Amino acid sequence: RVVTVAYPNGITCRAFVGVFGEAAMQPTPSRFRFHVPALPHVVTNTRYLTCAYTQKVRKLCGMLLDLGHEVYHYGCEGAEVRCTEDVEVVSNAYRRAFYAGNDDDPAGQLQFDVKDEYHQRYYARCIAAIEQRLQPSDFLLSMWGLGHKPIADALKGRVLTVEPGVGYRDTFADFRVFESYWHMARVYGASDGGAGTADGHNYDAVIPNFFDPAEFEFRETKGDYLLYLGRIVRRKGVLVAVKVAEELGMRLVMAGRGKLIDPTEGLNIASPLVEHIGCVGIEERRELLAGAQALLAPTDYLEPFGGVVIEAAMSGTPAITTDWGAFAEIVLHGQTGWRCRTLGQFLWAVKHAGDIRPQACRDWAMRNFSCERVARMYQEYFEMIYGQSGAPAWSDPQPERADLAWLTK
Repeated sequence: RVVTVAYPNGITCRAFVGVFGEAAMQPTPSRFRFHVPALPHVVTNTRYLTCAYTQKVRKLCGMLLDLGHEVYHYGCEGAEVRCTEDVEVVSNAYRRAFYAGNDDDPAGQLQFDVKDEYHQRYYARCIAAIEQRLQPSDFLLSMWGLGHKPIADALKGRVLTVEPGVGYRDTFADFRVFESYWHMARVYGASDGGAGTADGHNYDAVIPNFFDPAEFEFRETKGDYLLYLGRIVRRKGVLVAVKVAEELGMRLVMAGRGKLIDPTEGLNIASPLVEHIGCVGIEERRELLAGAQALLAPTDYLEPFGGVVIEAAMSGTPAITTDWGAFAEIVLHGQTGWRCRTLGQFLWAVKHAGDIRPQACRDWAMRNFSCERVARMYQEYFEMIYGQSGAPAWSDPQPERADLAWLTK
């Protein structure tokens, strides 16, 4: 059952009572307590689907809860998060006074100022709420990187701060989880003022993004269109996608933020084969991905991960991508899609999209990127670093260990 609790400082929370029972609430070496701040300017629910960080907060909370951990989410009114306790740090009325456009315009989610009154109020109230619940050896998950650093700084020395899902350049925590080996190498190479580092870090790790299979529909029979799903900007390869569709005379559905005619991006797309439907919700995304002959992701951008590729694979749809960034790690060439470098290769790949078995795509995604699978990787990781304040430490030989399967693909 859900109980609403009000604190004297004005913070309210919803507590999920009776999930574990009192005896199970004491932390053990394999059971931890996590404090998970939300992105302050949006609400943690599926409505904000275009905000990848918000969706990672939402899903990771549920994954950790399913593993038996205590999970405390700190966000805005209206959050839809599976957790031990959903702490309402700011009300919708207060948020809308600063960021009302975020409710109606998905593009508005990218417009914010962490130095403004709203974010400063969120930080102060979030810190106070965490301090009310803090116990020794708790984790703080800074999903938004530097955007959560003020919270981490205030709690320094009292929590184990982890940056999970690092897909950005500037990090601050001692414990980091990268989205891909490519991006880990990129950050290492840019560290120390650009001089790079020649040494690895024992408490860094690579754990991929995670996806809920229930949000996608597997379908063997495909429709008559190609799909582009992402921001409508040049470096994401929109012009390549359009060129491929025109050369093959195929319909191209484009979904995402942006405009086909945008002088700032140098875009002037007016092809009758192209249909731009704007941002889509979770149901529209499910249908588009399930019915596409192939997903086109011909980005110039060096993707830290590229989650849309796995969303397509969950739907049994092959991905046709460029051959750099994280795509080399998540697209099995000739099995779940094709990686290309020239127009001729892209055209050939689309013509042979039917050679890719939908079930192979689905199996690859389920085995390696489902929430259930990736949750086990996070469990290993948190147990690995828990020694910084308890046990097991790095030097513990762990004679009881049964396997080392967490990195197996």
